[in-house]
Amino acid sequence: MASSEQSQSQLPTSAIENQSTQKSDAWFEYIVRVHPHHTDYAGVVWHGTYISWMEEARIESLRSIGIEYAELVNLGCDLPVVELSVRYHKAVKFGMVVAVRTRMTNTQGVKLDWDYQIQSLDGKELYVTARVTLVTVDREKGKIMRRLPPKVEAALTKLY
Repeated sequence: MASSEQSQSQLPTSAIENQSTQKSDAWFEYIVRVHPHHTDYAGVVWHGTYISWMEEARIESLRSIGIEYAELVNLGCDLPVVELSVRYHKAVKFGMVVAVRTRMTNTQGVKLDWDYQIQSLDGKELYVTARVTLVTVDREKGKIMRRLPPKVEAALTKLY
């Protein structure tokens, strides 16, 4: 693949194809070293591991703007995944170090879209692209919140 943009334009998944047209260009970067427990017997990263790394990157991205996940829980707010789209471009292997890049691209009401790119540290190799959609749920009532808690809404404007 010549470039990540070219790779993305060839993807069949429309949610991922639209990554380059999003408003925010600010990516949060989370560095991961591949350990044996991330891989299968052949030393290739297991497909579900990428999703764990994306969640870790999202949590750290929120932390970087002052939102601790534990605080969300204390506010009675959950952020379950309601949609997930992943495109695997190239395998990551044992011993490699990769950058998991994430950015929030949409906050329509209580719907939060996050884009992801897992790539080499120099940005020359693209391994995975993905999009995750979360919604805010009132933990006590078990229902989707009509509005984000004010503190969360204020902090999220730093990402979008």
